[in-house]
Amino acid sequence: MKVIINFLTSSVGKKYLMSLTGLALLGFLVAHLLGNLPLLLPGELGHTVFNKYAYHLETLKLLVVIAEWVLIALVSLHILISLVIYFGVRKARPVGYCAAERTKGGESRNNLSSRHMLLLGLVVIAFVVFHVWQFKYGPGIAQGYKTKLEGDEVRDLYRLVVETFKNPLFMLLYVASLGFLAFHLRHGVWSAFQSLGAMPGRWSRPFYFALATLGVLLAVGFIALPVAIFLGAHLGIY
Repeated sequence: MKVIINFLTSSVGKKYLMSLTGLALLGFLVAHLLGNLPLLLPGELGHTVFNKYAYHLETLKLLVVIAEWVLIALVSLHILISLVIYFGVRKARPVGYCAAERTKGGESRNNLSSRHMLLLGLVVIAFVVFHVWQFKYGPGIAQGYKTKLEGDEVRDLYRLVVETFKNPLFMLLYVASLGFLAFHLRHGVWSAFQSLGAMPGRWSRPFYFALATLGVLLAVGFIALPVAIFLGAHLGIY
């Protein structure tokens, strides 16, 4: 046990934890995006399919609660390790981590995303808190957001989402926040694989490009949702 603790608190161990929690959160993002894709279906079809998906999650009850606490733990650990690494680097290299990094040999991956990973991550977390508050704990059946599914009265989350993204202010807020997510994932996905020693040697450049593209495309997928709903609502599709 002491060996494990010493490893996890070491510089390498912290990078491993950072990478593993980051990849776990990436998996959640993929699942969340897939679950939200029915929002792109027009009219009554999207309304029914998305509300069925949301209602099905509610019926899982204990499993959802466990998943939520696991997610909170992953996010908290990811943030904590980020702060520890950031301030540790600042203390060890007062001239600035990025300035020191540029003096190393080999191909540099130093860019806007890598230089501001902590800031990008904190903005994304703030957005997630707002997002959860707005949709999970926002208005429900008691406030009139209700619909019928197979004879049961359920929360009309589809209506809440569409009404929210009809508002240009909210649409732009979401797009801007997800833009930060894109920059965070652009560097973060590749960095996680590198820290885990999973970069394939001479194929590192195309692998870097593929992983960076994957991160950006995931964020673009999320950005497409509020934009499509905003445009569709004003074109009479929603």
